[in-house]
Amino acid sequence: MAVSCPKSTPFQNSSCLKEQSSSFLGGSLKGVSLQLKPRKDGKNVPSLVVASASAVAEAASTGGGGGGRFYLNITGFPFPLGPFLNRRTIRTEAVKGCIWLFEQEQALGFSSVSTNIRMTVIKLKSGGLWVHAPIAPTKECIELVKELGAPVEYIVLPTFAYEHKIFVGPFSRKFAKARVWVAPRQWSWPLNLPLEFFGIFRAKTLKDEDLSTPWADEIEQKVLSSPEVGIGPYVEVAFYHKRTRTLLVTDAIIFVPRKPPDCISKESLLASAKNGLAVKILSKGKEVPEEPVVDNNMNRQKGWERMVLQILFLGPSNLLEPNASFSQMSQKLIVSPIVKTLVFSKVPEKVRDWIDSIARDWRFKRIIPAHFAAPINASRSDFLAAFAFLDDLLGERYVTRPSLSLLFTLLLGKAASYFPPDDMKTLSSLDQFLVSVGVVKKTVSGRKRPLRT
Repeated sequence: MAVSCPKSTPFQNSSCLKEQSSSFLGGSLKGVSLQLKPRKDGKNVPSLVVASASAVAEAASTGGGGGGRFYLNITGFPFPLGPFLNRRTIRTEAVKGCIWLFEQEQALGFSSVSTNIRMTVIKLKSGGLWVHAPIAPTKECIELVKELGAPVEYIVLPTFAYEHKIFVGPFSRKFAKARVWVAPRQWSWPLNLPLEFFGIFRAKTLKDEDLSTPWADEIEQKVLSSPEVGIGPYVEVAFYHKRTRTLLVTDAIIFVPRKPPDCISKESLLASAKNGLAVKILSKGKEVPEEPVVDNNMNRQKGWERMVLQILFLGPSNLLEPNASFSQMSQKLIVSPIVKTLVFSKVPEKVRDWIDSIARDWRFKRIIPAHFAAPINASRSDFLAAFAFLDDLLGERYVTRPSLSLLFTLLLGKAASYFPPDDMKTLSSLDQFLVSVGVVKKTVSGRKRPLRT
């Protein structure tokens, strides 16, 4: 029943030198890109390009940044998604010769908060590649994909979320022969912009349990499409690779690792370790020392713990001393407190039907989310335990659960669903405020009611 996250083995030929994050909101208006154009004298001259979000990445030149890592993006509402100039890509092999993970750092605006964002690539029996949740197509990233020695056949956007949507158009233009598929009911905020604005053209729509997809014999899919919980519906498509018994999700579930992902730069970690304004506000009234941050493992770890707590809770209770709360949230399979509070608790019936269907039909042994640790060695009981909070909301238990694992699921669920109350205060207050002003609904039934006879 133990859930673990083994360390994947990096490809030796990938760039892994040390160098200098979940958006429920949608789109953005305009971006500005700095493109380096070659001159006759061989020097690169910067030229400013103003473009819509769909064209921002196209302006990123392969001539800038170390190792082809230059990628300028300043779009995103209300906070732009960084890093703004340089995105390092790390490739690891999750299942030998079959599944690869590509990770980059993703920062929240101008803050010192970062996490990793992950693209998963599966090699199909046809010899082609199936790409899940593309990341920024830097020169380095594209070269790492091409090193796999197979053509990209399908590119899949499994969610509505802007942080994943923004890269699909630019990535697909690097592989013009690939066909693009997207989750249904796409939307963005504050303006509900069409997919074409993001550079996504002629995309096909993913459907629940669709057996007509070209990969249906190898990869199955189940769609969570909730009613609108406020500014828009929550939509996520889960996939199951049958041969390797691997479950792919986007934001539904996470496993926070004890150590920071390799793709997060030391500069970001040390910036988070600095006692800035956020630490002074969230210090439980304790005196915050003004001291320089020395580059060592202790400060890098402190920076990571602070990042995680801000990502999970928005306003955790004690950033000055984050270790106690971090220890309670790491090394276990959980639903992010933000997703649980602002989304899943609003549509518990719909979420319950989706996760029970996944646990009933798919005998997975590992899970690959789009953030934090992966691959995660986890059973169906572990997966269900992370959603144990739904039982309290619905007051019911389904017979679709594996009966022999029910006791373990209940015990694990108590641990997975426990979030430190002090850390939850800001998020709970935000939820209450959003409900009171009508931005978010309290609860919405997601089930189709049977017709009365």
